[in-house]
Amino acid sequence: VSVFIPPPVFPVLFLVSLVTYTSTQVCAFKGSTAEIHSTFRYLSTINDIKTRIQKMFWFTTVKDNEPCENNDCTLRISDLRESDSAEYKFMLITNDPGGKYSGSPGVALNVTDPQLQVHVRRSTVNSYSNWTELTCHNNCQLPDQSSYIWYRNGDQVSSDEQYLQLNTFDSVDSFYCAVKGYETFPSPTVYAPKLPSVSVSPSAEIVEGSSVTLTCSSDANPAASYTWYKEDVINPLSYQNQVFFRSIRPSQSGKYYCTADNDLGQKRSESRTIDVKYAPKLPSVSVSPSAEIVEGSSFTLTCSSDANPAANYTWYKEDVISPLSYQKQHVFSSILPSDSGKYYCTADNNLGQKRSESRTIDVKCE
Repeated sequence: VSVFIPPPVFPVLFLVSLVTYTSTQVCAFKGSTAEIHSTFRYLSTINDIKTRIQKMFWFTTVKDNEPCENNDCTLRISDLRESDSAEYKFMLITNDPGGKYSGSPGVALNVTDPQLQVHVRRSTVNSYSNWTELTCHNNCQLPDQSSYIWYRNGDQVSSDEQYLQLNTFDSVDSFYCAVKGYETFPSPTVYAPKLPSVSVSPSAEIVEGSSVTLTCSSDANPAASYTWYKEDVINPLSYQNQVFFRSIRPSQSGKYYCTADNDLGQKRSESRTIDVKYAPKLPSVSVSPSAEIVEGSSFTLTCSSDANPAANYTWYKEDVISPLSYQKQHVFSSILPSDSGKYYCTADNNLGQKRSESRTIDVKCE
């Protein structure tokens, strides 16, 4: 047993008053039927001559005249095709001189496949009100008798309504809709954001003073909104999908992550470590012990510099060409008066080198 379900009819009403149109845009689906109704008024007499309607018809710029039959001025087009898209005008011809009336522009009929979109609205009243409403929206105005089909995760949901209300919603669920009779033209699927990915540009080593861009990307429909965070910092850094550092500083090293959210859910990315490399800062020189230096005592010079990657150190004595050591510390196990003088160190890595100020060592004789 086969059941025939007739395609929906798209009625469009407009008023012709010696021919004017109140609705000039009509949208209908391929294969459906469109009806364009016209009404009109005219003077019953002109110059004491009774006005008679001689002809009424619809026409387009691309079709032959289509006359009204038996004063039925409803234009009905069945099994619509894309080629039926045109501007339709109604013509009224009377017996009075110049009695030819047609409004311009006419009615633009646009025949198209269903172009559905699922609109999402989520409750924001309070934390106890947790519902989500989905609307199957179409640019074409559908007739009242149209039925809709809803799908959750690819399975049909029993609902003929344009709206689907969800009291509970799992962020892994996905939904789409279709108009009954046009199931081959479903809406795009809506779903919560997938796990966001974080990319860093440039992808090479990040050096102090360079420009760096963090980008958050997530597959989501509706499109996701993004928020950027730095770990251990409460306030968000940005509400864009990108964070841009025009001249990045070492203090901006750390772990960053983003969230992607829409009305169907939220997802957080994994953290991405930003390690800003920089040349050594001005080295500092410390001495131990810090008291008076006596001949024969043990004495240590220490060089320290903030650098990333860690600095390599070299010790020098002024007026001595060769380095004393290549260690962070230079140790005198039994210092001599001849060791008195000015000492300095250098700190270097692959990004640069910095020299400390000189430190005077004065060894007292016993």
